[in-house]
Amino acid sequence: MSSLIPIRFQPTDLDTIAGATGRVVIIVPPEGKLDPAARRANRLTKGAVARLVDSEKFEKAKPGQVITLAWPAGMAAEALDVLVLPRRPSVVEARKAGAALAKAKGAAVMQLMAGGQNKAEELALGIALRGYSFDAHKTADSDERGEVVIAHTKSDEVAEAAESLLAVAEGVHMTRDLVNEPANVLTTTEFANRVSALCELGVEVEILDEDKLAELGMRTLLSVGQGSDSPSKVAVMQWKGGAEGDAPLALVGKGVVFDTGGISLKPAGGMEDMTMDMGGAGVVAGTMKALALRKAKANVVGLIGLVENMPSGNATRPGDVVTSMKGDTVEIINTDAEGRLVLCDVMWYAQERFKPAGMIDLATLTGAVIIGLGHENAGVFSNNDELCNGFLKSAGAEDEGAWRLPLGKAYDDQLKSRIADMKNVGGRPAGSITAAQFLARFVKEETPWIHLDIAGVASVKAETSYAPKGATGWGVMALNRLVQDKFEQG
Repeated sequence: MSSLIPIRFQPTDLDTIAGATGRVVIIVPPEGKLDPAARRANRLTKGAVARLVDSEKFEKAKPGQVITLAWPAGMAAEALDVLVLPRRPSVVEARKAGAALAKAKGAAVMQLMAGGQNKAEELALGIALRGYSFDAHKTADSDERGEVVIAHTKSDEVAEAAESLLAVAEGVHMTRDLVNEPANVLTTTEFANRVSALCELGVEVEILDEDKLAELGMRTLLSVGQGSDSPSKVAVMQWKGGAEGDAPLALVGKGVVFDTGGISLKPAGGMEDMTMDMGGAGVVAGTMKALALRKAKANVVGLIGLVENMPSGNATRPGDVVTSMKGDTVEIINTDAEGRLVLCDVMWYAQERFKPAGMIDLATLTGAVIIGLGHENAGVFSNNDELCNGFLKSAGAEDEGAWRLPLGKAYDDQLKSRIADMKNVGGRPAGSITAAQFLARFVKEETPWIHLDIAGVASVKAETSYAPKGATGWGVMALNRLVQDKFEQG
């Protein structure tokens, strides 16, 4: 498992600038006024910082941009990084600036002379998020990553403020690790083992095996995994940080560790990306870790359905009819529309057992949502405006793109089956909406519910502001913020 870049906070000491090795960072606002650390660096470099600030390059620099002076004269450092940042940046500006520093850092030690910079803790979060690297399967020796030392006039206050933020970063890293893992490593059993390790943080974890799932009647979930040698499982994670007896928020994740499409086999091109089809379960697991690490004062239960969708002589066939835990029958038209079959049973179980105050499911569910929203936003569907608006506000505050899409009876009609209560697909039109309509049939009237289709945001081909290319960890920060703002006790 990956670990955060070591980040340490200490009081400001200008005398360390000259002898610091690795990279030294000073912060200069767009108007060019130098703080004490920048003035000291300018004096050591015989006016190089002032010349930079007076240059056209600095004038055109955007907030969050890093300008590097390599091998600065008068200093022991290999680089003097000038971070252009307002004294009072927004949260997003500060995080993106931290991410830019992490990208520039490489393996070197970095000393950030933050002075009295506002939102220095958000700088630390940006460094932690962008400093991620997944190299578990690379045999070449990798350099040890040097620590980041953040020197601040109020170092104790900044360190305390950063503690809960870095706990969330740990959850994001867990999600990215899970989503990036190849399927021969992250089997259903290995996934269950990794979430079981959350017991060490105080999370209560149960693993339901196939016999128990059959006893409960989770036949749609079991139908997805019956063609695979990997046993299907459901992991139940409970964080009990709120008052005893308070109904929990339920987070439900699709955990298809590999998706061939089953008998409705996917094309070979790009199938290797289907290791990320457990992205929803990865977000739930990472969120539970974040909540436990920061000791959230809320009751939250995370449930993930772990299956592998493979073709074999035992696999579910197109045209088969399966009965869900709820008791509704489903005609399986396309075995590649398997995520909703996993989720519907786990969602019903979550409501029957926990009677949650709200339920949010996450899944890399449809390619259609990528056509509609690209890789910038997750699709959001809900039966409850208050919960949905709270989530959208949380996602916006955490700079995680999310966009609400409609539900409606006309879409629901596309799921009508001639021989069963419903089909598992509704045709090409509005594919992400009909998938949400399918799930809505398994939501009790009294349950506030959100469905998040994260197919476009869970793993991407190009780097983002906060992550290298690959798994993004999208959703951990937004869900953590929602819990903090709407479900946590003061």
